[in-house]
Amino acid sequence: MYIVFGLGRDSSKRAHQLYRFAKVTLGPDCLQKAVKLPSGEDKREWIAVHAADFYTQTSLLYSTITEFCTVRDCPVMSAGDKYQYRWLETGPLGTPRAVALSAPEYVDNVMRWGRRVIDDPHLFPNQPGAPFVRTFLSTVRTLFKRLFRVYAHIYHAHFDAVLALSEEAHLNTSFKHFVLFAREFDLLDTKELRPVADLITLLTGTPV
Repeated sequence: MYIVFGLGRDSSKRAHQLYRFAKVTLGPDCLQKAVKLPSGEDKREWIAVHAADFYTQTSLLYSTITEFCTVRDCPVMSAGDKYQYRWLETGPLGTPRAVALSAPEYVDNVMRWGRRVIDDPHLFPNQPGAPFVRTFLSTVRTLFKRLFRVYAHIYHAHFDAVLALSEEAHLNTSFKHFVLFAREFDLLDTKELRPVADLITLLTGTPV
């Protein structure tokens, strides 16, 4: 039996719903080929373009369920009961500290931080052939980790809302593309995938 996100009283029924849900995608199954680096292209430029696109997709998808994701309904940023996420910020003495936030506050921080990063030409050069800083890939990995957590929260906490809005095809395709790209360029640690590991296996056909 697969783990079901947004699990209610009838887990068997929900498992069947998720299986059907995971099979809905947009267009032909060509995403695996789409993530490959084209011959002659710069790897970092390819990653930068896609990172910005995934940021936009995640932001748009989350915006459709914000009325359901409130401080009252989602007081903790989580992906089910086993996984809670903390926001890492700089403390008064300049040392990092993990802060507990509600889901909407956490996602707002993700989007604000992501926007600053992507709009910074020092980190994301906007001219073809411009050099990338040494910290580029580590910054992108942080971005992917945070965006992944937004997806994981949507699947776990707002499964019903996605179905009610008939957005499962769009969400599945976007998430599948995101995961395949992250795997192709090693942008996510395997441990990050655990909250939605079974769904990823269903969508990609490859175990986590």
